Amino acid sequence: MRRMTRRNMVAASAASIAIAHYQACGWGSAVKDTKRKFTMDLSWGAIGVRANQLQAIKYAAKYGFESVYADPGFLAALDDTARAELAATMKEHGIVWGAAGLPVEFRRDEETFREGLKSLPVMAKAMEIAGITRVGTWLRPYHNELTYVANFRQHARRLRDCVKVLGDHGLRFGMEYVGPKTLWASERHSFIHTMSETKDLIAEIGQDNVGLVLDSWHWYTAHETVDDLRTLTNRDVVACDLNDAPVGLAIDEQIDSKRELPSATGVIDLQTFLGVLIEIGYDGPVRAEPFNAKLNATDNDEACRATSDAMKRSFALVSREP
Repeated sequence: MRRMTRRNMVAASAASIAIAHYQACGWGSAVKDTKRKFTMDLSWGAIGVRANQLQAIKYAAKYGFESVYADPGFLAALDDTARAELAATMKEHGIVWGAAGLPVEFRRDEETFREGLKSLPVMAKAMEIAGITRVGTWLRPYHNELTYVANFRQHARRLRDCVKVLGDHGLRFGMEYVGPKTLWASERHSFIHTMSETKDLIAEIGQDNVGLVLDSWHWYTAHETVDDLRTLTNRDVVACDLNDAPVGLAIDEQIDSKRELPSATGVIDLQTFLGVLIEIGYDGPVRAEPFNAKLNATDNDEACRATSDAMKRSFALVSREP
């Protein structure tokens, strides 16, 4: 049985207040009886868990996660025997793949980008063999040298090259905009930091396997609403992050590296956010990415347990859970 520390008591109290707030709002009651299609995903590095891919799969199974982040570098290094053993381990534990990260550094100089692009076919093939279908990345919302237009053109050109390779291996690609004003206004030239701008980039890339990595945190910090979410279809959303925000700060004061686990505070309306995912039939991974110093300081088991508890509480707001 877990020892009830002062920290646990405070967290439990905050979570109870958040859930009471959601229940009082009543939004989502129409979808509460609907079984969700999305998976509870473990992106272990985002919660401070120090593990390799195999260990992460076992942590996922132990704490009730249904899918797990895929490490392209790990997969590309496996031989046929190791791949078969990995597949057997996942089947044994009832875990499926969530999404992988794009293994190409496209934000720096051209030489670095080209070197990464050369290795992408091997990585993409390894992901295809493993049965992965989703890859994502994030967009830096500023640049100290490139203007918005120049940066936009560079992103479209470089990411189009990546997307074509991914598409050859049956992989969908999602991009995550970064919403906090404290970040996008921190350098000389701001860049994409909203859903609508990301849609512009998707259109410019012009490939049918490109969509969004949606994040409740960035949806909130970009001042977006339920109407923005309802412009999306299941096909538009490649992956999804679920986070809450600290209390006591205005939206434009929020710091990107200081978030909270889902339903920890109730600052972000996760019932509405998740309710729309139910409405559109989203069937991909949903994972926590709190970048929370206190959570990162805990051991692996406690971090997984706390994250699992937070995700289950959040999902129960809109979905009939076991």
